[in-house]
Amino acid sequence: MKADAGQIARALDKPDPAIRLILLYGPDESGSRALAARIDKAMGADAERIDLTSAQLKEDPARLADEAASISLFGGARHIRVDPAGDEIIDAAQALLEAPSAGNPVVVVAGNLRKDAKLVKLALASGAALAFASYLPEGRAADQVAAELARELGLRLDPRAAQALVAATNADRALMARELEKLALFLDASPEEPKPADMAALGAIGAANDESDLGAIVDAVMGGRPDQAAAELALIGPTEAIGVVRALLRRIAQVAPLRAEVAAGQSVDSVMAGAGKAIFWKDQKVVAGLLHRWTPDRLATATTRLAALERAYKRSGAPGMLLIGEELLTIARAAAAPRR
Repeated sequence: MKADAGQIARALDKPDPAIRLILLYGPDESGSRALAARIDKAMGADAERIDLTSAQLKEDPARLADEAASISLFGGARHIRVDPAGDEIIDAAQALLEAPSAGNPVVVVAGNLRKDAKLVKLALASGAALAFASYLPEGRAADQVAAELARELGLRLDPRAAQALVAATNADRALMARELEKLALFLDASPEEPKPADMAALGAIGAANDESDLGAIVDAVMGGRPDQAAAELALIGPTEAIGVVRALLRRIAQVAPLRAEVAAGQSVDSVMAGAGKAIFWKDQKVVAGLLHRWTPDRLATATTRLAALERAYKRSGAPGMLLIGEELLTIARAAAAPRR
């Protein structure tokens, strides 16, 4: 069944034995994991949690139903978490929903699954499952998420600081939480002794520093602007080298499935419309441009080269930007070349 925000919160805060599977998916994976953490609290600190991976369930589809029906070793509460997951666990999920009995709730954290994904369709069609898609918060909603995360750490985040934090992290809940944890430590804040946090405080820890934002270099490389990419590279410190590579890989992973739809005959406009909220609103124009610029073959080649670059960086121990700079400029020049 499809759940709204209120229904999914109630299901996680007070698990219903009739609901065997809770599927949390969507582009906001940090939001999905934040929701999943609610059931940890609901089950209690003494509850036994069984963590399974999609690879384990693909190899042994019957295990999920077995674990859901098993009694805790210590006789207390028990629940199961599957993270990360995708259509590869479809046989395990179906076996769980068809089993004679279950008993222990199962929470599945998936990524940005499409509406027609097998796992989504199974959960939506079953009365013993709930499915909820998390989207990146936008505008005031994103600012409110930042303020709430800050409040939990004992920070009174002023509105300008909240907006700056959202912009610097692209509204990613996990990144916001990490920056706020650093800020709370810097200000010696706690829920018992809350402290105000403003733009000056954010600047002191680098959370609002544009030089720490990797979006500019990712857009320059992927957008085929080698001169701008070179300028951005000069601003990146060696400790951020691997972060740049991974940010580029994340962008390619976002664009590649959409570009495959274009290659199959759909227009860029229709593909973007179909993606909807899966693409953060600030990124929609950029992503549409990349669908025009990049071909599937070029995206595959860039992925291979960046993955090899990350491995080489880890092996070498060389100064990060010296190693990756020329490769990133090569990719930027390739993006600038006419499509063939």
